[in-house]
Amino acid sequence: MEELTDILVGLEQRINAYKSRFQELEKKRRRLDDEIATIKKYLELAETLYRVEADKAKLASLSNQIITTDDSKGIRPVPVDVTDQSREILLGRSKYVGKSVPQAAYEILRESNRAMHAKELVQRLIEGGLQIKGKTPLTSIATSLKRDKRFRKVGPNTFEALDDMLIQAV
Repeated sequence: MEELTDILVGLEQRINAYKSRFQELEKKRRRLDDEIATIKKYLELAETLYRVEADKAKLASLSNQIITTDDSKGIRPVPVDVTDQSREILLGRSKYVGKSVPQAAYEILRESNRAMHAKELVQRLIEGGLQIKGKTPLTSIATSLKRDKRFRKVGPNTFEALDDMLIQAV
C-alpha cells in the first residue's frame, strides 16, 4: 500500500511539473505572438516607407532628366519628401502621442496580455512618444494607474489591465 502511495505522489509531482512548464510555455508563446504581430506592423510600415522612398527616387530621376533635356525653360524638380511623422511612426516614436498616460498604458497592457511593472510601462510610453510630466515618472504612472478602475495592482508597482466586461460590472 505504501508503495502505491509513493507512486501516486510521484505521478502527482510530475503532473504538477508538466502543468507548470506548460503554463510557462503558453506565456512565452503569447509574448512571441505579440512580438510577431508588432514586427508585422513595423514590416508593413517599412515596406510602405520603402515604396514611397523608391517613388521619390524615381521622381527625382525623372525631374533630373527633364532638367537636362529642357534647360531653356529652367524647370526645377519639386522636392518630394516622406514626412517626419511617417519616420516617427516607423520607429514607433509617436504611437501614444496625444493620449493620456492611463489610455496609453491600457493599450500597452491589453496588447501584451500580461501584467507589467511601472518601470517597463514608463519605458514603453516614452518609446511610444508620450511625454511624462513630473520629476518621478515611475511614481506618476503608478499613482495614475492606482486611481484608474481599468487597472488592478498585482504587485509592488505592477499592474494589469482589467477586461472590458469587468470594468463595466464595477
